Amino acid sequence: MLEGKALVEDTDMPGKMQIQAMACASQALDLYDVLDCKSIAAHIKKEFDKEYGGGWQCVVGSHFSCFFTHTKGTFIYFTLETLNFLIFKGSSSPPTSP
Repeated sequence: MLEGKALVEDTDMPGKMQIQAMACASQALDLYDVLDCKSIAAHIKKEFDKEYGGGWQCVVGSHFSCFFTHTKGTFIYFTLETLNFLIFKGSSSPPTSP
């Protein structure tokens, strides 16, 4: 397990959920090859859907870009080993302009 070695880049998740996200990522890295990003992401998504209800999204890789709308309090972006992890629960309504 690699808990404590993750670097959180950005988040609005509650602390307990952040810890779960990083632990789940660590568990996925123990189960799958580090190059199997699709299986790692699927594992994390399934765990979050089970624990917090459906609608979670997970992106794992070393290079990616994205643009998304998320439900407040459900977003985390962190690095663990050589991979970046983006986990969030999707939002059905677009963001409002300031």
